[in-house]
Amino acid sequence: MKIGTLSYFWLDTWVFANIIQLATQDFCKRFLNLKNDPCGRQFDQMTQAARSGTANIAEGASRHYTSRETEMKLTDVARASLAELANDYTNWILQHEQTPWSIHSPEMQQIQAIPLDKIPYNDDVLYQSSLHILAQKHKFDPWLTSEDSLTVARCMLVLCDRLILMLKKQIEASLQSFKEQGGFTEALTAERLKQRTEESLTEDAPLCPKCGKPMLKRMAKKGVNSGKPFWSCSGYPDCNGTRKFG
Repeated sequence: MKIGTLSYFWLDTWVFANIIQLATQDFCKRFLNLKNDPCGRQFDQMTQAARSGTANIAEGASRHYTSRETEMKLTDVARASLAELANDYTNWILQHEQTPWSIHSPEMQQIQAIPLDKIPYNDDVLYQSSLHILAQKHKFDPWLTSEDSLTVARCMLVLCDRLILMLKKQIEASLQSFKEQGGFTEALTAERLKQRTEESLTEDAPLCPKCGKPMLKRMAKKGVNSGKPFWSCSGYPDCNGTRKFG
């Protein structure tokens, strides 16, 4: 991943999410109408779920260098939104008394086998990324531009499932990286805890009655002792030992 606020532009998942968002907007404009969606709620729900995919992938990637935990949470929100969208396409197919393509069908296998091209950006990222997204979307045009709504819905279901799997792998990779390296926010919290532990040692802090580690001076945030200081084990949350202050 590239460093900077536009790092998500280099993610295949973000490119794929844009394909799905564009195709969903087109599907809703072409096939939803006053008869099958009189209040426009289906249009709003589907386009918003598709938008949530791109938006949360982008926001999560933008937090890559500050909080890996937040990055994973937002990426998972994107995955959940795409699962919601996939359910909408499944429901559309079922409304017509039809079924999605079998995993053994030639259409399913052909769409699954279409690869995304390598990202070609250099110094004109916004312009080149737009060209790249459109070029990747056109690979699926034989199905996405069909006048048959069921063909489009079936294709979209395959694309949603494919991206959901890609996001699952991305989250797993982020989790592994988090376990090995942590993130800026998590490292900052650990550094604060280390500093407070060192300060407590210079203040002749007592030892924890449960595990023997040095204790930290904290302020109660709630309850009858709210706003009052107390000693808390520096090993919290693994150890919840406390002592009265003073």
